[in-house]
Amino acid sequence: MKLTTAGESHGKALIAVIEGLPAHLTIDIEKVNAALALRQSGFGRGARQKIEKDRVEVLTGVRNGETLGSPVTLCIYNRDFANWESSMSSERCDPDAMEAKKLTKVRPGHADLTGMLKYGQEDARNILERASARETAIRVAAGEIYRQYLAALGVEIGGYVYEVCGIKDEGKYAFNQLLQAKNTQIGMLNADLEGLAVEKIAQLKKDGDTAGGGVEIRVRGLKSGFGSVMSYTEKLDAQLAQGLMSIQAIKGVEVGAGFAVANASGKEIHDEIFYTQEKGFYRNTNRAGGIEGGMSNGEEIILRAAMKPIPTLMKGLQTVDYATKEKAVAASERSDVCAIFALEIIGEAAVAEVLANAVSKRLGGDTMEEVIQRYHLLP
Repeated sequence: MKLTTAGESHGKALIAVIEGLPAHLTIDIEKVNAALALRQSGFGRGARQKIEKDRVEVLTGVRNGETLGSPVTLCIYNRDFANWESSMSSERCDPDAMEAKKLTKVRPGHADLTGMLKYGQEDARNILERASARETAIRVAAGEIYRQYLAALGVEIGGYVYEVCGIKDEGKYAFNQLLQAKNTQIGMLNADLEGLAVEKIAQLKKDGDTAGGGVEIRVRGLKSGFGSVMSYTEKLDAQLAQGLMSIQAIKGVEVGAGFAVANASGKEIHDEIFYTQEKGFYRNTNRAGGIEGGMSNGEEIILRAAMKPIPTLMKGLQTVDYATKEKAVAASERSDVCAIFALEIIGEAAVAEVLANAVSKRLGGDTMEEVIQRYHLLP
């Protein structure tokens, strides 16, 4: 499978093309739209979410609610484009409108300066429009399609927010509890800690500051053997880390016990293996996070991703004006104070994409019937 996305934050639309989906996958568009609505929610989101009411339109590859085996094209139209058309049109723009939207006071933590130098641009607008986390809307839409592919095999994905700006939840939750996180303000499962996190975000907003946080993504029902030990490029944990790191603002990824392995002994970390006739091979612990040797081992896959604070501050940081080379205060684009709830939704989508690709590579299949049959034949 292959996913390609396109589109700018204030352009006409965001587009995704998914290649390699088998025929006869039933597509529930309302589930896609529900995921998009979740991505736009959460305490601490900015004004843009009040403008956009994201809904997906399927342009190709689906007929009568089923995939055809041809590329599936998804589209989300940007409602805000109506306010930006004079400066963001693919045809000739209004020079005055372009000048009004020009950004040269490059923002620390963004792609502005590095992108301008790399692509020879004089206006950071030509960089930030694609670098924007707005791109994740179409990734969530595509991710929900991948999730429906995995669900047909009995594979489930869930998650929650375990930390917001230093307020950390150390609780241990069963997979079935994760669904509750979608019904909270910021995705935390401990109501008391979430209350403290909401207060923290509200204070940061007053201060013109922003918050980061961490999310845990879990996968249940994936059989062993996906990924490969034979080639480093096919290691499943490496691919999952890449998928999560490709999300805007992610600066760290852990698998299973993660960085805790660095300060523990082997006895404290490695999962001992047992066997009974009823269970077959099994483990009583899962500190490996469901992946050993770059392959799924049949246990729950456990991943964590750390998000840096939103780099657009209402009280801008010190910077340099790219045009004049003089000291300046960084420009303030309309932005969020905290988008950790959205990150959890986006993280699930990224994981779904990676796993669907791994399943497809191992099983092949031109139709869903073939894929399902081959999956159930696996040990």
